[in-house]
Amino acid sequence: MGLLVMNSSVSCLSPPSSPSSNKYYRFLSHQFNSNIRSSSPSRLLMMSSSSSSGAATHHHRHRSSTTTTKELVGNTKITFCYGRSGEATIEKTHSMAPQKLEIFKSLEGWAEHNMLMHLKPVDRSWQPSDFLPEPESEEFQDQVKELRERCRELPDEYLVVLVGDMITEEAIPTYQSVMNSLDGVGDETGASLSPWAVWIRAWSAEENRHGDLLNKYLYLSGRVDMKQIEKTIQYLISSGMDAKFENNPYNGFIYTSFQERATFISHGNTAKLAKNHGDLKLAQICGTIAADEKRHETAYTKVVEKLFEIDPNETIQALAATMRKKIKMPAQFLYDGQDDNLFKHYSAVAQRLGVYTAKDYADILEFLVGKWGVEKLSSGLSGEGRRAQDFVCGLPLRIRKLEERALERTKSRSSIDAIVPFSWVFGREIEV
Repeated sequence: MGLLVMNSSVSCLSPPSSPSSNKYYRFLSHQFNSNIRSSSPSRLLMMSSSSSSGAATHHHRHRSSTTTTKELVGNTKITFCYGRSGEATIEKTHSMAPQKLEIFKSLEGWAEHNMLMHLKPVDRSWQPSDFLPEPESEEFQDQVKELRERCRELPDEYLVVLVGDMITEEAIPTYQSVMNSLDGVGDETGASLSPWAVWIRAWSAEENRHGDLLNKYLYLSGRVDMKQIEKTIQYLISSGMDAKFENNPYNGFIYTSFQERATFISHGNTAKLAKNHGDLKLAQICGTIAADEKRHETAYTKVVEKLFEIDPNETIQALAATMRKKIKMPAQFLYDGQDDNLFKHYSAVAQRLGVYTAKDYADILEFLVGKWGVEKLSSGLSGEGRRAQDFVCGLPLRIRKLEERALERTKSRSSIDAIVPFSWVFGREIEV
C-alpha cells in the first residue's frame, strides 16, 4: 500500500484552453515556480505536492496558519495557499469542462448494469466476525490464546506493514468524501439513487470491513501498541487526503483504478508473508481482502475503459496529468504524534519486504496501459492528446530506470542511518 514516491516537477496546473486563459496560466506558473526557485531546500520540501517526506509536519503544524486567495481561470478555480513563513501551494478544483457533465449523466444506465454487478449483497458478504474468536462462545479465551500464539512468530517489520495497511483502510470516511466531491458522479443528497452514488456508498461499505477486521485481529494479537495506532487513525482521518482529483471524475476513476490494483497487490503480498510466518488465518484474512480489492479494481477500470471509448482525447490527457502529478497513496499524511516522516518510513519497510514496491507502481501502470489499449489509440486525439499518449506509454520504462538508481543509492547508505523506531510496535527499531 505504501509507496516511495519519485519526485520530479512540483507544478500542478494544466493550461486552460482559451488564449487569454493560457496567458494568465503562464503568469501563475511563473509566479509559483519563482517562489519555488527562491526557496530553501527545507521549504521546497514542504511545498512539493509529490514529496512524502515532511507531509505530516506541514499538514499538522502549519495548516491553521494558512490563508488563501482564489482566482477563476475559465471554469477552473485556483486557490493560492500561503503559510506563515511565506511558502505557497496551488490547489486546482473543478477542472472538468461543464459540457462534460452530460457524458456522466448519459452513462448512468451503463453504470447501473456494468458497475453495480461487482458489488455483493450484504447477506452474501463476509463479515469480520467470520474470521475472529467468537465472544459468545465458552471457548473464546482459548480461541484468543491460539490467535496470540500464531501472531507470536510475526516479525516486527511485518507488523509495521500490516498496521500501515490497516490504518489506510480505516480512513474510508475520507475516501468516500473525496469520491463524493467529483463533479457529476457524487452523492448530492447523501442517499441519492443515482448509480454512481449507489456505487460509492456500497463500495465504501464493503471497504469498511477491511480495516475493521484487521484492527480487531491486531488488537487481539497483543503485539502492537493500539493506543498509538488509534491516534494515527484519528490523525489520518482528520488530515484528509490530497489526491489532486480537481473534482474531476476522469482523474478520480483513473486514480481509483490504480489504487485498487495497488491494494490488491499489497494485501496479496501480506497474505503470502503471513503464510510464510505460519499464521494461516491471517493469510486467509489478507487474501479475502485482496479479493475484494480485485473486484473493485475491475469496476473502476471498466469505467475508464468506457471513457476511452467515448472520449479518448480527454481521457488520455487526464491519465497523463494524473501520472505527472504521481499517484499519491491514501496514507500520505500518516502521523502518530511522534514521527514526522512516518509515511516515508512505513513505505520503505513495505518496499524492503516486497509488499508494495516501486516496481509494482511501474507494473500497475503498464498493466493499465495495456488493458485500456492506450498504445493503440489512433483516432479522436488532438496534438496534445498524442503527446499525452507518448508520455504515458514511455513512463513505465522511465520509472523502472529511476527505481534502479534509487536502489543503487539505497545500497550505498549507512545501515545505521536506516534504523528508526516505530511507535506502533512500542518504539522498537526497524530497518528501513
